[in-house]
Amino acid sequence: MVATDSRDGEAATQWAALAGVTAALAMFGAAQGLSYPLFTLLMQRQGMSPALIGLSAAMMPVGLILSASFVPAAVRRFGARNLAVGCSLAGAVCFLAIGYLQDWVAWFILRFLVGVVINPLYVLGEVWALSLAPPSRRGRVMGVFNALMGAGYAAGPLILITVGASGWPPFIAAIAGFALCALILRAVSSRLTGFEEDGQASGGLVGFARLAPALLLAVLVSAAVQQSTYALIPVFGAGYELPEAKLAALVTALSAGNILLQIPLGLMAERFGGRAMIVFCALATAACALSLPVLITTPLVWPVLVVMGAVGYGVHTMALVELGSRFKGTALVAGNAAFALMWGAGGIVGPPGAGALMQAIGPLGLPAVIAGLDAVLIAFALYRSARRRSS
Repeated sequence: MVATDSRDGEAATQWAALAGVTAALAMFGAAQGLSYPLFTLLMQRQGMSPALIGLSAAMMPVGLILSASFVPAAVRRFGARNLAVGCSLAGAVCFLAIGYLQDWVAWFILRFLVGVVINPLYVLGEVWALSLAPPSRRGRVMGVFNALMGAGYAAGPLILITVGASGWPPFIAAIAGFALCALILRAVSSRLTGFEEDGQASGGLVGFARLAPALLLAVLVSAAVQQSTYALIPVFGAGYELPEAKLAALVTALSAGNILLQIPLGLMAERFGGRAMIVFCALATAACALSLPVLITTPLVWPVLVVMGAVGYGVHTMALVELGSRFKGTALVAGNAAFALMWGAGGIVGPPGAGALMQAIGPLGLPAVIAGLDAVLIAFALYRSARRRSS
């Protein structure tokens, strides 16, 4: 009986730790979700082109890419808890500077720094969640994890609708999100183990790419699609003369999909497997994107955006589920660091490319880029599946 009670207590501690880190990252997600439409609206008011807006949005992913390889060393040097709390506070300082310097040139540098400081939050949060999740429930656990992250992102645009895009209120909201993330992580992260104990994996990105190239491509495509859509869907809507109040609501609808549908997608992953669900989510994302030009001025655009937000990010969720089922220990850490690199690379490929194409051919450039990227992912995933069956 004592052993059973001990196991029950250990399980309760694990679930409490998982709940705490998920809540912390949801606060961080709210700050991030607010920032995308905020920067787009502010830069539009300053007369910036869609290509320049997309290039500005790519600065954060550049920071993610350049900092990813340093995360394991930083964890060993400072400890996971101290690093996570410190990066949360640094994110708050960055947004304080962004609000003070109302200058789009300075924002390029500061958005890069935001990418640098949030990268450990991504890596640590996902490694902790994958390590704590029971294998038989990994799909639903990651579904809940990403659903609550989605709730944070959805809260960001809602806050922007409430407080407006002028003056200090939106920046104060972002600063508060990072500060709350730091407070929660300070309270719960001492219970989390596994990252430091794994050590540094050998092989790095190149070594992991040989093992799971389709997973890395899935993360890249998901990042490119998500960040392009979040950054440029207001520009897409403006091209069809939607009022400004609806432009931020478009981003909210995308985020709502993560809240409503990530858990069902996780349950489907437990039944059908992560690989099959990556292809399904990519197909659904492309279909939704191609329907946007027809539906953007109709009420049907709202459910389409909800589904599109869910399955677009669902590609990343399914890749995480597959990562957790295939890899353990140092390989899991190496894979998650590689995921962070590919997420940053996707952000560099997506928003500037979509913004440039929109500038060249108009609003249709956004759905064209989204559908094209998903088509590449589907083709490569099917090719890899065919190779595995033939070998």
